[in-house]
Amino acid sequence: MDLSFSRFEADATVVALPPDLAVLMVGIAARQAASPTALVQGRLPTVTVQRAWFAPAHGAFNLAVAEMLAAPPTREPEK
Repeated sequence: MDLSFSRFEADATVVALPPDLAVLMVGIAARQAASPTALVQGRLPTVTVQRAWFAPAHGAFNLAVAEMLAAPPTREPEK
């Protein structure tokens, strides 16, 4: 049984995009890349990311929760 999403309508016709659209998209991308904002951001220094944030030595995102989950279960006193 195929439960995947059907990407196309069964009765729809395939339409090719006009080549002018591709030229328009390339022109827009070129203008955005040459914008003053893009030029200034291109000159900004790179930001160094501390690897310890994304790969802690203990291997858990939240050490306290990881230790709690790994601890053996405790029994509550019977009443």
